[in-house]
Amino acid sequence: MSLWYDATLVSTMNHQHGPLTIQYRFRFPNGRGLDFELHLDPVTLARRPDMARPLPSWTALEFHQCPNCPLDPAVHPDCPAAANLRSLVEWSGQLWSYDSVRVEVVTPQRVVSKDTSVQAGVSSLVGLTMATSGCPHTAFFRPMARFHLPFPSTIDTIYRATSMYLLAQYFRRKDGGEPDLDLDGLTDIYRNLQIINTAMAARLRAATERDAAVNAVIILDVFAQTLPLSISDSLEEIRHLFTAFLAAGGRPGPAN
Repeated sequence: MSLWYDATLVSTMNHQHGPLTIQYRFRFPNGRGLDFELHLDPVTLARRPDMARPLPSWTALEFHQCPNCPLDPAVHPDCPAAANLRSLVEWSGQLWSYDSVRVEVVTPQRVVSKDTSVQAGVSSLVGLTMATSGCPHTAFFRPMARFHLPFPSTIDTIYRATSMYLLAQYFRRKDGGEPDLDLDGLTDIYRNLQIINTAMAARLRAATERDAAVNAVIILDVFAQTLPLSISDSLEEIRHLFTAFLAAGGRPGPAN
C-alpha cells in the first residue's frame, strides 16, 4: 500500500508566510454586526500590535496590577493583556451578558458558528486575546491559540491543556531537560491564571458600565479553577476515553 502526501501542504505547515489571522464575527438579531480580527505572528504566535494611542487609564500596568506580575512599570507602563483587550472592552462594555448573538469564528482551517450569549462569545475571544497578548503568565497558551477551539467545554479545555503541556514536556526531554509528567507545572500555570483573572475583572469593572466583559473573564476563571482540581483527582473525568489504548498496553500492535 502506498501513501501519498502533498509536499506543498507540509511546507506550508512548517513555514507559514504572513500573519495567522483569526476573525470573530458578531451578528445581532437587530441586524447589527461587528468583526474582530487578530493577526498573530506565525512563529511566536504573539499578537501583532494594532492598538491606537493614547491608551485609557485602566490599561496602565499599575492599575489593579496582578500581584504575581513580573513586569516593571518603568519598562512596561501598560499591561499587555489590558492594552490588547481595549477595543473589545470598549465595544462589549455597552452590552449585557445575556444579549443574544450569532458568533462566527473564521480561521485558516475552518469556520465555526454558534447562536449564543454575548458573554460566551466575548469570553472565547478574551481568552484568545490574553493568550497572545504578551502577558508572561499567559504565554503558555499560545500553542492552543494556534489550534484555536472556540466555545470549549470544560472537558475540551482539560483535554487540550493537559495534552499541550505533555507535548511540551516531550520537547523539554528532547532538549535534555527533566519532563514534568505529574503536571505540577500545569497546576502552577492555572493558579497564576486565577490571580490574573481576578485582577483583570477588577480592571474591567472600572472600565465598563455593563457586565458583558467582566462576565467573560469570570467564565474563563471557572475553567482556570477547574483544571487544578481535575489534576488533583488524577484526571478521572477523561480516563475512560483511553480505555482501549490502555487495554492494549499503551502501544499499538506491529505495523503490517
